[in-house]
Amino acid sequence: MATVVLAVVLVVAALVGALARADVSDGSSPKTLVVALDGTGDFVSLQEAVDQAKKGDTVFVKPGVYSQDVTIHSKEGIKVVGAGADQVTLLGHGEHVGVLHVGKWPYGASDIEITGMTIHEHGGHAVGIFNARGITLRALHVKGLLFGQQVKEVRIENCVIGGSETTGVQLADSQAVLIGNLIHDNDHGVNVVGKSTVRIERNVIARNLFEAIVVGDGATTALIGNTLVKNGGGAALLGSSRNEISGNIVAFNKLGVVIDPSSQTTLSFNAFFNHEGNYMKVASLPIPAPELMSESDIVSDPRFVDADHDDYRLLPSSTLLHRGTFPYLGALPPLEQSLSQQR
Repeated sequence: MATVVLAVVLVVAALVGALARADVSDGSSPKTLVVALDGTGDFVSLQEAVDQAKKGDTVFVKPGVYSQDVTIHSKEGIKVVGAGADQVTLLGHGEHVGVLHVGKWPYGASDIEITGMTIHEHGGHAVGIFNARGITLRALHVKGLLFGQQVKEVRIENCVIGGSETTGVQLADSQAVLIGNLIHDNDHGVNVVGKSTVRIERNVIARNLFEAIVVGDGATTALIGNTLVKNGGGAALLGSSRNEISGNIVAFNKLGVVIDPSSQTTLSFNAFFNHEGNYMKVASLPIPAPELMSESDIVSDPRFVDADHDDYRLLPSSTLLHRGTFPYLGALPPLEQSLSQQR
């Protein structure tokens, strides 16, 4: 019996060794594929590099302005890394609408990370994510609409998103986290609809023509520690949406929050300071509703360092420090903390 067991062990060991050698011999270990317009990389075409990439691979994009578009689908576990948002720009090509597409019906994509480039709209659309899971967009500059539909585990982090003639970020029937972004100078900042579940945390959303954030249909959102400033409105919470709004600064907008009575919205530890009203109910013309104010909310000038020049850090004299469990309200550390972090 012992001889049989030993023989089986040896056979298994031989198979494992053979598989390991096969992994090395067929080149399946992670690789870096370099894209360069001047021909100094492995590819000139970003699409060709992505098509060749396998799980675990990284596509590195060298500096340049790429009049190309790219679709990533039927891929898992790849990274597309630009040399930096100030060094790599994707412009799109031909008659295609949009520049970067991740996922595609019915193929999808999963565990894709894209960083370090500027994506300029083409036909009004910059980035589209469809039928995908585990997508991370980090340190991108998106000039145009970023749209996601039927996506899960999406993380949009430390991006600059602005210049859309419609909406900066629109999510439909999706699960996502937006954290640490600057979303500016669009018609609307963020629009969440359908059966989405979205967390919007520590973002600065500024100078949008209409609302910074619109939530509708049956969507569920958590708006935590954002700075919503100089927009047509701070947030509109509509339909049967469910919303937690806590730790935000909503200031220097035309209106603060507009809440549909059919929504389920809770507010706590927010600061409001708006031109024509802080709390409003939905109507053909929004109706003032001061009774919506939470006991822990505050109406006060936030005392930004320099709001005229878009420095939305808080001065040490601000009343928005140490509110509830928040060391500070809004997206940005106060001036003293920012200076100590720089040291």
